[in-house]
Amino acid sequence: MFSFLSTSSRRRACVHRWRLLVGAVVWCLGTGSGTVAAATPVRVGITNASSDVTFFIADKKGYFRQEGLEVRFIAFDSAAKMIAPLGTGQIEVGGGSSSAGLYNAVARGVSIKIVADKGSTPPGYGLQPLLVRKDLVDSGRYKSLKDLKGMKIAASAPGSASNSTLNEILKQAGLKLSDVERLYMGFPQHVLALQNRAVDASLTTEPSATRAVRSGAAVRVLGDDEVYPYHQLAVVLYAGDFIQKNPDSAKRFMRAYIRAARDYNDALRDGKLDGPGADEIISILTESTSIKDPAVYRATTPHGCNPDGKVHEASLKNDFRFFKGEGLIEGNVSVEQVIDSSIAEEVLKELGAYRPPTEKK
Repeated sequence: MFSFLSTSSRRRACVHRWRLLVGAVVWCLGTGSGTVAAATPVRVGITNASSDVTFFIADKKGYFRQEGLEVRFIAFDSAAKMIAPLGTGQIEVGGGSSSAGLYNAVARGVSIKIVADKGSTPPGYGLQPLLVRKDLVDSGRYKSLKDLKGMKIAASAPGSASNSTLNEILKQAGLKLSDVERLYMGFPQHVLALQNRAVDASLTTEPSATRAVRSGAAVRVLGDDEVYPYHQLAVVLYAGDFIQKNPDSAKRFMRAYIRAARDYNDALRDGKLDGPGADEIISILTESTSIKDPAVYRATTPHGCNPDGKVHEASLKNDFRFFKGEGLIEGNVSVEQVIDSSIAEEVLKELGAYRPPTEKK
C-alpha cells in the first residue's frame, strides 16, 4: 500500500504512535501490578513483638503496595529507641508503647503523634500476663498476689506502660511498687531470667510468655486484661513531618494498616488465633518473626487491636497519671497533645465501621 504522507508527516505520526505505546505500557504497569517506580518510601520502626503482626499482614498481603507505598521495616531493641529517629525524620512510622519518654520528647518540642491502636487488652486478650516461677508456685511461696511482696519482678523498661500494669496488679493486693524489686530487661530475656531463677516473676508479652510457660519455668497466674482491661500497651506512632508534609501517604498507610487490623480481628475467636483466616495470620507470623513453630502462636493468648484503629484514651490518661506520680514527666505536656485520631477517622469514612465475620455472611 502506498503512502501519500510526506516524510516529515510520517515521522510525526511514528513519534505519536510511539508515545501512545509507551503511555499504554506505563499505565499497565502502574494499574496492573499495584507497584510503580515512583512508590513512596515509608520506613517503619518495629520491635519484632507479636503486636507487629498488623504491619506484617499489610506487607505480606500487598496492602501497602496497593497504596503505592514501599515499606521498609527497621528493627529496634525497644520502642524507646524509636523516639529520636521519629523526631528527626529518620523513620516515618513506629510501633511502640506509650511511655514517659514519649511524653517528655513531645514536651521538648519533638513532633510525634499516637495515631492508632497496635496492641491492647480487651477482656480475653491479655497481651502481657503476670508470670511467677513454677517452683515458687509448687512450693507454696506464691499463693496469691499478696505473695508478690519482696519478689524480684522483671519489667521492660523504666517509664514504660508495663510498670503501670504492675502498679494496677499490686494495688489489687494492697501493695505498692516499693514492696517489690523491679529488674528491667528485654522481653526475650525474661524467659531466661525465669529459667535461671534470676527473677521471681515477670510481666512478659506474648509470645515470650507462652515460651516461658511451655518450658516449665513459669506459671501464668493472671492476665493483665483481668486487672487492667483495655490497657493501651502498644500504639502506632507517626512522625510529625510525615503527617504535615506527606498527608496523602500518611492516609494511605493508615488505610492499609486498618485493612490488616481487620484481617487480624477476623482471625480471633475466644481468646485465641482460631477464627476464620487464622491459618494465614499464623503463617505470616512464622514467616516474619523468629518463632517458626505455628503451635506456639496457636497456644498464645493474642493481643487485641482495634479494627477501626481507635486508641483507648482513658487508658493512656491513666498511664500518664502513673508516670507523673513516679516523677517521670518533665515539662508541660498532655495526652491530648500526643493523640491524633483524625487520620484513622478519615479512613473510616471510606471503609465504614468494622463488621465481625458473623455479620459479614
